[in-house]
Amino acid sequence: MKTIELLTQEAIALLKKLIETPSFSSEEDQTALLIESWFIQNQIPFKREKNNVWAFNKFFDKSKPTLLLNSHHDTVRPNQAYTNDPFKAIVQDGKLFGLGSNDAGGCLVSLLATFVYFYENENLSHNLVVVASAEEESSGKNGLNSVLQHLPALDCAIVGEPTLMQLAVAEKGLLVLDVKIKGTASHAAHQNDDNCIYSTMQIIDWFKTFKYDKISEQLGPVKMTVTQINAGKQHNVVPSECDLVVDIRVNDCYSNTEILEVVKNNINAEVTPRSMHLNASSIPVNHGLVQAGIALGRTTYGSPTLSDQSVLSCQSLKLGPGETLRSHSANEFIFLNEIEEGIDLYIKILTDFFKL
Repeated sequence: MKTIELLTQEAIALLKKLIETPSFSSEEDQTALLIESWFIQNQIPFKREKNNVWAFNKFFDKSKPTLLLNSHHDTVRPNQAYTNDPFKAIVQDGKLFGLGSNDAGGCLVSLLATFVYFYENENLSHNLVVVASAEEESSGKNGLNSVLQHLPALDCAIVGEPTLMQLAVAEKGLLVLDVKIKGTASHAAHQNDDNCIYSTMQIIDWFKTFKYDKISEQLGPVKMTVTQINAGKQHNVVPSECDLVVDIRVNDCYSNTEILEVVKNNINAEVTPRSMHLNASSIPVNHGLVQAGIALGRTTYGSPTLSDQSVLSCQSLKLGPGETLRSHSANEFIFLNEIEEGIDLYIKILTDFFKL
């Protein structure tokens, strides 16, 4: 079995290759090949569908529950404020710069190294499956959600996202609504008691002031924000309709379906959700994965940002090296010692969880 030190060196080398290989969402075919090569070099059989690559532990046992290790290899497009070449892996002052280094390349290679560490162990309490997924940044249809049909029932999961290796035990879901408020079109000089813009003002005020009763211990309240508005084409015509876009961050006390029902029951408008599957997620603090992290001095918190947790129905923990505030930023980087710590902590947490 490879040492943790060697696995760490190989993980960092893989991350450098991933940085220097463009992998925008739905265009990850070349980084998928790099991940295939990683499995081949480690003599691990793997499967691939589109740009998702996954593998099972050597002694997979259908009678055991299954733990998923997941992170993504797609990236957003580089921030316009970059001064470095986003596709060049630059090491400086203990930092590894490059697009996707922090979100979520460091997490991905750390989880791959962790999977290799446990791959040949015959005495795991759980099966292990690792998925290097695509289209996370775009919440695309050919990402982790498309792989789940090929996997056994999942008991729990670790989703690799930059959390400074603290334990994100809950994550807000996302519901984006297109809202159309209709009225009566007319000349602006004429009396009109059905001006859709005036009606829209009342609806905006409802989104601003309405409070959902259930407040999550980890995630706080549901947050609704009107982010776009569009109506009218010229100054002397009252338009027949006004369109809003509403961004709703859903806590783990509600499903997206429940939130949508409340909205529809409270406003007089056509409400169309863009999707319904990006639900909130959580894992109990007394779960073995969380307790293993706490025993190592890790703290728990609720995350407002979305990840592939949203497509999982099992209990899941978001955990990984790097810091979320660096994600999608110019001159993105991850500290090399964060990757070292990440691999070490992943292995220690799983060792305790498996009770090896």
